[in-house]
Amino acid sequence: MAADQGVAEQQQTTRMMLDIISLEGPLFQGEVHFVAAPGRQGELGVLPRHAPLLTELVPGDVHCDLPGGERLHFYVNGGILEVQPHHVSILSDLAVRAADLDEAAAMEAKRQAEEQLATRRADLDYGLIESQLAEAVARLRTLERMRRAGQRN
Repeated sequence: MAADQGVAEQQQTTRMMLDIISLEGPLFQGEVHFVAAPGRQGELGVLPRHAPLLTELVPGDVHCDLPGGERLHFYVNGGILEVQPHHVSILSDLAVRAADLDEAAAMEAKRQAEEQLATRRADLDYGLIESQLAEAVARLRTLERMRRAGQRN
């Protein structure tokens, strides 16, 4: 009994629950050892027993390390990160597995946004175009990070 309690206590200090939820519903729910997410001030890494935190996310790569050693990559278009000592929640309008991103569509969106920014027309919403460009670049970076890690997820 004491040995079981010791194992449970050790797991509690090395693992935490992660929920990634988009408008379409839950994308991922499970135990992880580590989570990294794109915060407004830069990438934020979270380990079990992290101090409580609530922060805004920007478009980019969320990755997590599973207990078996596998690393999963996801793309979020922004959102909110809530950290509790043994639970991390990511709420985003759009969240997808990195492997499901359409690289050709992201490259085309980037090209179109850059082209529109170069035209300097008064009738364009440059804030919106810059936002679209930032999202396209973030999608491409997420794919690149996944490739560099040798992952397919």
